[in-house]
Amino acid sequence: MKIEKVYAFIDSQNLNLGVKNDVKRRGKVIYKGWNLDFVRFRVYLKEKYRVSKAYLFIGMKPGNERLYTYLQEAGYVLIFKPTLEIKRNGRIETKGNVDAELVLHSMIEYPNYDKVVIVSGDGDFHCLIEYLDKENKLGRLLVPNKVSFSSLLWKFRKYIDFVSVQRKKLELRSNKKGV
Repeated sequence: MKIEKVYAFIDSQNLNLGVKNDVKRRGKVIYKGWNLDFVRFRVYLKEKYRVSKAYLFIGMKPGNERLYTYLQEAGYVLIFKPTLEIKRNGRIETKGNVDAELVLHSMIEYPNYDKVVIVSGDGDFHCLIEYLDKENKLGRLLVPNKVSFSSLLWKFRKYIDFVSVQRKKLELRSNKKGV
């Protein structure tokens, strides 16, 4: 019996902010954010979904070299996107949208995996997910939290698991060193 090769393609910002940020509706917090332990998450992907290769798409920002080393040592293959600094409402924000890179790399690697795990709640990946489903290559769709994700993904609900329900397993413990 052939062992399936499972790869993960992770939108790091969507994952990180999706679990980290509080979500409010009508002024009331309906989701309390928390910090993801990326080392535990990589182990979780391997143990739960048999992910052999996990591509993490992330913005490249000078000064974050320690973070990038930490993530690589945790077992992620990092794919960098150049970032831009944009002034908005008097504040400088860093932008590094990784959507195109994630789609491109999932197609470059297409012949190398049997199943794929997409980690994002972003509806921009609808066409990719639809194609992978049609080709019987979609393993799972991991959405950061239950209360804030694109309704375009609801069509794929049979594939959806929520990272937020694994908070006890995946939360960064306060006694750990931050990166």
